[in-house]
This record gives sequence, structure tokens and C-alpha cells, in this order.
Amino acid sequence: MKLIHTIAELRSALGPGQAAFVPTMGNLHAGHLALVAQARAVAGPLAPVVVSLFVNRLQFLPHEDFDRYPRTLEADCAQLQAQGHCDLVFAPSEQELYPEPQSYKVVPPAALAEILEGQFRPGFFTGVCTVVHKLFNLVQPAHAVFGKKDYQQLMVLRRMVAQMGLPIQIHGGETLRSPEGLALSSRNQYLSAEQKAQALQLSAALRALIAEWQSGLRDRERMEGEAMDRLAAQGWQPDYLTLRRQHDLGPAQAGEPLVALGAAKLGNTRLIDNLEA
Repeated sequence: MKLIHTIAELRSALGPGQAAFVPTMGNLHAGHLALVAQARAVAGPLAPVVVSLFVNRLQFLPHEDFDRYPRTLEADCAQLQAQGHCDLVFAPSEQELYPEPQSYKVVPPAALAEILEGQFRPGFFTGVCTVVHKLFNLVQPAHAVFGKKDYQQLMVLRRMVAQMGLPIQIHGGETLRSPEGLALSSRNQYLSAEQKAQALQLSAALRALIAEWQSGLRDRERMEGEAMDRLAAQGWQPDYLTLRRQHDLGPAQAGEPLVALGAAKLGNTRLIDNLEA
């Protein structure tokens, strides 16, 4: 495994092979490693697997945790080395990836990018699309793997690749959970032991919403409002708990595959989760 920091090194190291790529912001956990293993599986034994480690300023709002987001390069590389699936780690500095202000940006359509996460984090998906498109241009992968925990993000990126005609196959990796059921996230380390136990209430709220829908209830807005009230009564600050269609994140409709999505703050830590049904 080779650690590289510059675009010139990356291009030299990649050669002509069609890579499989896992973009991350570092601070890796078992969920990330599962995506890397999936990348190796789709790449085959000969194509390189590339993992990027870069905390992208463009997707953070001014009040969010960009400055305190964990940077754990040495530990991340040790995990990747021990796993054995990664060939290249690309860990550029901010100056290397953005040598001048990134005034050219990839702006996704509002109908998909300004709902849910985009409503509560304005500009987030523009930041995500811009950095991912730029990384795609640098790595030139044939495959890219993203976690399904970021459900809306995966959909936004799939559609970006389709509309831009990029020759990249996007793969979604299933959400990994702790033995207790908590979705793995780099931000879980902000939680105390007591909060980690309490954090299970978010996925429980999503399961309850799905159960209500499957029991035949159809007043979606009332169901979602009551679910948010219940979560708030348990000490959370919910942004949304909602039932949506899987294929476009429109409001859930009877007879169509649905996904329950939620985002809420527990203490100072904002968590997201989703469950398909």
C-alpha cells in the first residue's frame, strides 16, 4: 500500500488500470473498511483500489464541525494496511486539492438536493458533488463505492454520474451497525457511553414509522410529526423523520418501496440513519 499526497504522484501511481475508488473523509471505522472490501471485490485482483482521505471544507456550514472533525491519518493507514485491500491512499492537503478558491462548482438539482439533508444543510450537496466530481477527474475510476447510510447523498451522486455521462459504476454499501444496532459513523465518537445507548432511539423511531405504514396507516404527515414529538420528548432535537419513496425520495406512496430517513441532534452530535422497507 502506498500513501501519496499530491495529484502528480497520484497520476503517476495509477497508470493505465481502471481503479475502484472509495472517497472518505478519514477517521475510518469498520463501515469504511467494508466499503474498501467491496471495492476490491468489484475491481478484481489486478485493478488498483484507491481510498481518499480528505475533510472537505465545501460541505460544511460555518457553524458545523469542520475544524474539530477528526483527522486520523496514521491510524487510518494502519487499518487499511492491516486489511490488505487498498493499494493507494490519496491524502491531499487542502492547498493541493484547492490551490485556488473553488469558484467552479457542481450544483445538483434543487428537487433532490434541497430537501431533507439539503434543507437543513444548505449547500451541502453542492460541496459533496464538487469534491467527488473533482476526485473522479483525478482518479479516473471505473467503480466507486459509497455507503448507503448517506442515502440521499448516494442518490445525488448516482444521478450526477448519469447526467454527466461519467464512465463510472456507482456501488452502494450496506450500512454496518454495532451489535446493539447503532449505525456506524465517524461522529459516534463524539457520543458518551450513555448517549450511544440513547442513540438507538433514532433507528427505533424509523422502525416504528415503517411499522405504522405497513399496518395500513396513511396520514404520513401526522405520523411523521408524532414520531418527531416522541423523539424530542426523549431529549433529541430532530430535524426530520420521514417516509419516502426509494427511487426518488418523494413522499411515500402505497405499493411502492419506501425508505424511512431521520436526522436529529443528540447533545451536540447530529446523527442520521435510514431503513429501507
